[in-house]
Amino acid sequence: METRRLKISLCLLAAIVAFGTLGYHIVEGMAFFDAFYMTLITISTVGFSEVKPLSPAGRAVTVVIIVMGISTLTYSLGQVLRIFVEGELLRILGRRKLENRIQALKGHYIVCGYGRIGEVISRELGRDKMPFVVVEQDAAKVSQMEKAGLLYLEMDATSEEALIRAGIERARGLVTAVTSDADNVFITLTARGLRNDLFILSRASDQKNEDKLLRAGATRVVCPYQIGGRRMAQQLTRPTVIDFIDTAMVERGMGLRMEEEVIGADSPLAGRSLVESRLRQEYGVIVVAIKPRRGEMIFNPLPTQKLAAGDVIVLLGKQEELDRLHEVI
Repeated sequence: METRRLKISLCLLAAIVAFGTLGYHIVEGMAFFDAFYMTLITISTVGFSEVKPLSPAGRAVTVVIIVMGISTLTYSLGQVLRIFVEGELLRILGRRKLENRIQALKGHYIVCGYGRIGEVISRELGRDKMPFVVVEQDAAKVSQMEKAGLLYLEMDATSEEALIRAGIERARGLVTAVTSDADNVFITLTARGLRNDLFILSRASDQKNEDKLLRAGATRVVCPYQIGGRRMAQQLTRPTVIDFIDTAMVERGMGLRMEEEVIGADSPLAGRSLVESRLRQEYGVIVVAIKPRRGEMIFNPLPTQKLAAGDVIVLLGKQEELDRLHEVI
């Protein structure tokens, strides 16, 4: 609406300039440039002297230009200022609102980098309704995040200030997903220095940098190219298994999910065996593995396996059953 008004006012202003130029040229016999100059100094009220003494008809043209031109020029300038001021104000208010939402986050994830890997991570976190904020300094990627409605900081993820503003002291975990392994190492070092107990998941483009990232403080390191190559090989050797995993876990066409739950100290499952817990009978879920608080992970546990407080159990089942079980655990 404001742009349309500005266009109309500018068209009126151009019409008045044309009227004044032609008027002075015809009535006073001025050259076109002199007539144009006379029209501009009249509209702008700069107070310069007349190019030549005006006749009564020329003064009548001047009166029309003054009455119509000054009001139109003022209105046009007002529209221009309104568009710029309101646009800047909306940008500032929008940025402040975004930062307030980031400051309110707690138990969230910080995703450093919004490239191909970071975008997939953000999409999956959003689908699981997990709170997160992205740190990215590429203007093109920032535009994509704005369109997607993501919380983001347009900053360099390698700086302490960016991680602090992203709420690292309140975060549940951090993911370094930038393309440069050197930057991932630096981000990991910075994050570990700020939070010694933080879970840090790092990306490694080159497998030989995995040890460096672990020494820098990463909790886990993922090599996307290695995983992708292994997955492609498994698609050749175990296509049915991979199709099941894709359907059940990724595409979720079967309505299945694989989740992990921690047995709470006051959970009714603590101290019971799997057969006594009746997880399969009452919730329809399958216990795939158990990670005891101390000791190695147990895959495909026996029905007699005891559950203890602090154990992590890996479950496979439908989303609604997993949600119901979550409240119990």
